[in-house]
Amino acid sequence: MKEYNFLAFDIGATSGRAVLGTLKDAKFEMKEIHRFPNPMVELHGRFYWDIYHLYTSLIESLTICARQRIRLHSIGIDTWGVDFGYVALDGSLLGLPRAYRDPYTDGAPEDFFKRIPKEEVYKRTGIQVMPFNSLFQLFRAGQDSFIPQEVAEKILFIPDLLAYMLTERMVCEYTIASTSQLLNPETHKFDYKLLEAVGVSPTLMCPVVMPGTLIGRLSESIARKTGIGEIPVIAVAGHDTASAVAAVPASSPNFAYLSSGTWSLMGIEVEKPIINEVSFKNNFTNEGGIEGTTRFLKNITGMWILERCREQWKRSGLDYSYDDMVRMAELSEFTSLINPDDPRFANPESMLREITAYCEETGQAVPASDADYVHCIFYSLANRYKEVLEILKSMSPHPIERLHVIGGGSRNDLLNQLTANAIGIPVLAGPSEATAIGNCLIQAKSAGLLTDCWEMRRLIATAFPPKEFYPER
Repeated sequence: MKEYNFLAFDIGATSGRAVLGTLKDAKFEMKEIHRFPNPMVELHGRFYWDIYHLYTSLIESLTICARQRIRLHSIGIDTWGVDFGYVALDGSLLGLPRAYRDPYTDGAPEDFFKRIPKEEVYKRTGIQVMPFNSLFQLFRAGQDSFIPQEVAEKILFIPDLLAYMLTERMVCEYTIASTSQLLNPETHKFDYKLLEAVGVSPTLMCPVVMPGTLIGRLSESIARKTGIGEIPVIAVAGHDTASAVAAVPASSPNFAYLSSGTWSLMGIEVEKPIINEVSFKNNFTNEGGIEGTTRFLKNITGMWILERCREQWKRSGLDYSYDDMVRMAELSEFTSLINPDDPRFANPESMLREITAYCEETGQAVPASDADYVHCIFYSLANRYKEVLEILKSMSPHPIERLHVIGGGSRNDLLNQLTANAIGIPVLAGPSEATAIGNCLIQAKSAGLLTDCWEMRRLIATAFPPKEFYPER
């Protein structure tokens, strides 16, 4: 069988990387080619993404591939959601894209809901309310008379913007557009009433395309500069979580997934969006998935709490590795519970002190050691996963028979076992590199090498067998 090489650019809010996926003789392998930082730029109190640095890093990655004589079949780009850039009439970029961490959207939802009520916005989009959603970024930029928005010819979300810089072709990919809180989840088109309410003409938005669509080829100048040739660029699932969910090695639709990292995303894959009073009350969101599906999910605080504790320990001279903390927790039987999603844990001055205070205020035992703190966090996360899963079960159109854990957190055996114990169904952990895998295999499907998502998932289950955890007590 011919060897096919697919290059995935997987870019997060702190770093990015180029990962090579190779498909040959029904075998799939992954190899990291290049890793690069993704720094935010602060200027005059505003925060931006250095899109030109990212572009340069992509060019460098392509040059490395050419130097190593890697023959690429195609390229795909996935990034975080909601952020975007402005393009002028002559095709030039209008400054750097604003970053979702920029506080300029603080209070924007409350101001916007004076124009269109919160309940109506949710019914129109099915998206949970977060201040940094594209809807509120555009709204606030209009209020601030932000010049790039006033003179823009087109708006492109980050993966589409990078693809435009590589190909000179503009598209708007479905999964990344769905994070904006501007898209109708039934029609997969932008909601004109919401665009009008933020003062943006619908003509600024490109037509929505589905994952697997050919955007174009590397421009002649880039092909020549890198030596890689005029390689096709595919619109994969541009939102990184959508690419990750595409890589869930499930054998049937009867599963829930947990994308586990600094933040956890728990959800199910459904054919139609779920928009009702229960989903609205519990702040569930409907985002785009592959093959026109919907990712019905909820954001949960993940390893953020542990990371903040780790930083605090490090400042006091205790430099625990991630593996160290897992081993510590395995020796603890501490069972007091915190609510990881309580706002008090969002960004406290001292996370350790906040955990202690929560336990005291709720009449529970207080952690007596660092190991107790770690076990408390893992035990509480498992309990929170159980709570969210029960809500999912009540709204799911199909039974949920297993939980697939993907992402970096899938390597945490203790948490996986605690989760299986809590939810009472099997937990299947892995792959940890789900986002890059999904990106590459969507390209393979676009090339006609795979027929659908289920063939993709069978291939992934063979190449990266998940580790199984069953309820013990």
